[in-house]
Amino acid sequence: MKRNAKSALSIFAASAVLALTLAGCGGNDASTDTSAPADSSGSEASTTAVVSGTVSTNGSTSMEKVIGSLKEQFQKDNDGQVTVSYDATGSGAGIEAVTNGTTDIGLSSRALKDEETSAGLTGTTVALDGIAVIINADSQVSDLSVEQIGQIFSGEITNWKDVGGADAEIACIGREANSGTRDGFESITDTKDKCKLSQELTSTGAVIEAVKNSPNAIGYASLSAVEGKDGIKALTVGGVACTEETVLDGTYQIQRPFVLVTKNDTPLSEAAQAFFDYATSPAANDLIRSAGAVPVAK
Repeated sequence: MKRNAKSALSIFAASAVLALTLAGCGGNDASTDTSAPADSSGSEASTTAVVSGTVSTNGSTSMEKVIGSLKEQFQKDNDGQVTVSYDATGSGAGIEAVTNGTTDIGLSSRALKDEETSAGLTGTTVALDGIAVIINADSQVSDLSVEQIGQIFSGEITNWKDVGGADAEIACIGREANSGTRDGFESITDTKDKCKLSQELTSTGAVIEAVKNSPNAIGYASLSAVEGKDGIKALTVGGVACTEETVLDGTYQIQRPFVLVTKNDTPLSEAAQAFFDYATSPAANDLIRSAGAVPVAK
């Protein structure tokens, strides 16, 4: 009996060793096999589902290049099954359109006011934009301080000779009252309700064209809109040029946000939500940058 017990014990021990050995070999095979599905799963997770439908955007004329680039790529990424429209009406009109439910996403080139957020709107910054102070390309002036710019637009300084230019009367060109660009410019230069404008225009392009065609004009426009334009030049402000780097690091003082405006109690459609998510993601940074604005997504 003792011999039989010892024999059985020996057989059991040998079987256990063999089982452990086989399990060890099997474990190595299993770890190799599971790595492939893991990679495959990760690849599938990174694939974005195609959406279809329409997305309406409405608002800031200064955001034209940014929204144009984003919507073109978004439509392409979705195989042309989604259409994004852009109605350039100005920031105030875009905010009103969201409030009234006549557009999916409003576009504002200023931060929302307290009364607008209190009314149930949310603003999400998609980029930063420098407001370039522009003059005719033939002007002798190259730099002004924020204080001097404010004095010019408020009518305290009326002749270019007082700031190092020719003996000529200054013509101030600005935007309409509901413009986000105007709101941002006036807030920074302390000229709200003080501006003395020779012309009050309804689009960024119109301001640029007016300054181009008037040798004594000064105006303001989005950085993204003035880059590469003939017939005008952007002043340095306090010795700092208006560039992506100086806007992002804050050394260029005249800047404002580009904002997507949505209504809290109105969920976006699947297509509109997908466009919103794309526009505010790091995937859109290069497009925003190529459009002349400064991306903020990280």
